[in-house]
Amino acid sequence: MPASETLLPALLGLLTGLSLIIAIGAQNAFVLRLGIEGRGRMIAVVVSICALSDAVLIVAGTLGIGALISAAPLVLVIIRIVGSGFLIVYGLFAAYRAFHPKALDPSADGRPATRLSTAAVTALALTWLNPHVYLDTVIFLGSVANQQGATERWWWVGGAILASFLWFFGLGFGARLLRPVFARPGAWRVLDALIAAVMLALGLRMALGA
Repeated sequence: MPASETLLPALLGLLTGLSLIIAIGAQNAFVLRLGIEGRGRMIAVVVSICALSDAVLIVAGTLGIGALISAAPLVLVIIRIVGSGFLIVYGLFAAYRAFHPKALDPSADGRPATRLSTAAVTALALTWLNPHVYLDTVIFLGSVANQQGATERWWWVGGAILASFLWFFGLGFGARLLRPVFARPGAWRVLDALIAAVMLALGLRMALGA
């Protein structure tokens, strides 16, 4: 098979995946905050969860699972209710941190450390309890993948999956470059305030069914 018949679908899948994933959302806000805190092992686990989850959902959509989800809207309703509650609670915690900061310097010994298990569960919840993830990955990306040729679609899927890995690993490990900025207490207040606004807005929007 000519390289143009494999590289072009892969490139299109990469660009389509990036166009969906590069946005201010719950996942990205959470990964950004952990990345700034700079805990390497935890970041590796969290970004792997996010990227691998996307890969599973994209492949599922390509295999036709999206049709099942479309035929069972009640599943998305349940996910929307649970997910909106989770986002609202997380947003309230972020708002509390913004108004009651503690050990704001990420290198300070007194800064409370996020537990690995807590970070992993949060990453799973932010991914799998968000109905928009299913709409974007399973239904939209899955349907676009199936518009490709029989062979080209899997190259397209590979490109879309690569987009998730590049974005999450780049965001998670690249965020530490911002640590000098966040050595100032005011910067952490602003970040947590923005995270609270994003989480609460998404949670309320999801709860209202938008």
